[in-house]
Amino acid sequence: MTRRVVAVTAGLTVPSSTRLLTDQITEAVSAQVSARGEDVEVTVLELRELAGELATYMTSGGMPTQRITEVRDLVASADGLVAVTPVFSASYSGLFKMFFDALDPDALTGVPVLIGATAGSPRHSLVLDHAMRPLFSYLRAVVVPTGVFAATEDFGGATGLAERITRAASEFAALLVSTDAYSVGGFGPDQGTAPRRRSGDDLDDFTSFGDLLRGHSGS
Repeated sequence: MTRRVVAVTAGLTVPSSTRLLTDQITEAVSAQVSARGEDVEVTVLELRELAGELATYMTSGGMPTQRITEVRDLVASADGLVAVTPVFSASYSGLFKMFFDALDPDALTGVPVLIGATAGSPRHSLVLDHAMRPLFSYLRAVVVPTGVFAATEDFGGATGLAERITRAASEFAALLVSTDAYSVGGFGPDQGTAPRRRSGDDLDDFTSFGDLLRGHSGS
């Protein structure tokens, strides 16, 4: 079975350290998925190439261009997502946020996500936990425990970057192939397939507070 992974990279320059980190992560993901006996197909989305169309989408009342529609459908059909951003003002870039604002709100429900970020200084490493994890938690994605942060000094140095990438890729691959180690939405390999992309319209009926409190005196 072939697992489809979309890698979103928000670097603004060519070459880009953000794209470099994205490539290192996706190579590790491919190796980890292959080691589990599965095939993987990785599609990389360079957000800088979509910047103009994303701006048009956001300022036109949400009317997507054909390309925006294509990438929305691509992400919605992916088995997993790798998301890497440069750090701007102690958070993800505006371009990165604009892309995820343009997705369907349910597109990432139950989807495994591996997060990564780049910056000039290791002091920005908390962006993973204080900005990126809350974003993907809000989108109801399943974020792997290990995020990958790379400062300028991490590239080419003995700083443990390769080990962090391998660990994160292993966690991500385990989610993709639903091994015993990880499962999506609390469903393990013996419990069937996890539900994904619930819209909220298919939830059970609920009892109103008025009905629940009827007959109570307040004491």
